[in-house]
Amino acid sequence: MAKIKIIYVYILCILIYSSVFIQNAVKSPLATQGETYVDNEKRQCVKELYDSQVGVREVGGANRGVHVEKYLASVALDPGYAWCAAFVSWCYQNAEVDALISGWVPSYALQSRRIYQRGKFQKQEPQTSDVFMIWYHKLNRPAHIGFVDQWGSTWITTVEGNTNLPAGKAGDNGSREGDGVYRKRRLKKQVWAVCDFISPKIN
Repeated sequence: MAKIKIIYVYILCILIYSSVFIQNAVKSPLATQGETYVDNEKRQCVKELYDSQVGVREVGGANRGVHVEKYLASVALDPGYAWCAAFVSWCYQNAEVDALISGWVPSYALQSRRIYQRGKFQKQEPQTSDVFMIWYHKLNRPAHIGFVDQWGSTWITTVEGNTNLPAGKAGDNGSREGDGVYRKRRLKKQVWAVCDFISPKIN
């Protein structure tokens, strides 16, 4: 069933790109500054991909399972590695987004692609299919990554891999070493930075 779902998403993406060429990459009214119809439709394709993976769970041990190992293989990592960044890369690769191929969260924190950094700046409002990162003070680096699905003034909706749902404790928002792909609601203040790999680079 999961394989059929992925094939459906691929077909949908092909149809999206076909319509893009027919439209001759005209400017979309929904796009941000400098973003074309092509870019806007690519965002939708990424969203279709990550939405199709919600519900994937590790099988056979931590950081294991057919789907998890597929994400890891897309960034040349063996089974058993943490896979939140691999999940992001797998989605971007399959949507043909020109983003780096990496399973290492800090590598996504490119200054040239950073559109939001908590307490410092917001160059443009984060949108669907941008990636958010969470900073872990114990590690002194961003150590979890996922997709922005909806961005609000206080709360955001995300889709993330290698996480889980909160255990119900105050301040708990799940683990960065969880067991699957989940749609989650997070406080915006938890987000350290957001990067946009789809729109043209923002100066």
